[in-house]
Amino acid sequence: MELTKSLQAQKILKYIIIAFIGSILLTISAKIQIPFYPVPMTMQTFMVIFIGIAFGWKLGLATVALYLAEGAIGLPVFAGTPEKGIGIAYMVSTTGGYLFGFLVAVFFAGFVNLEKNIFRNFFLISFAVSTIYLFGLPWLAYLKGWDIAYVYGFKQVILSDILKISLITVISKQTLKIRNFI
Repeated sequence: MELTKSLQAQKILKYIIIAFIGSILLTISAKIQIPFYPVPMTMQTFMVIFIGIAFGWKLGLATVALYLAEGAIGLPVFAGTPEKGIGIAYMVSTTGGYLFGFLVAVFFAGFVNLEKNIFRNFFLISFAVSTIYLFGLPWLAYLKGWDIAYVYGFKQVILSDILKISLITVISKQTLKIRNFI
């Protein structure tokens, strides 16, 4: 009985450590800007999908929820923080819908079966990323109008997201192997 409790405690501790590592990776991916056209890109959406595929939907959701909780309490984990604000105020600003969409995207990325052909994987990963837009664009439009939402929330970032979707598609089968170690 004690051995079972000890093994369960070790498993929980392992998941907590993995979630913290994932939230650190998300923070780093949000802070690094890569020159791209028409605007610099971060690797945040890539990392959300990577975490979903590598960790599975349950641990992926826990990791992204932890990341969002860190941001909610005021840690500067998001792109543009602390320069553009921190905490809940930042989370309900123009990026709030996208941040919420991370939860849905990590769920789908972790839930779908990516062991088929590369074209099917591209479609499924594209669907996961599109859920970020599904929540982000209407929220941005609510705050700034649809014209602004289209230009700044879609048109300027869609090329970089297609590149990130392509990259994660190419490495998706290898990324799935990480689950075996978790």
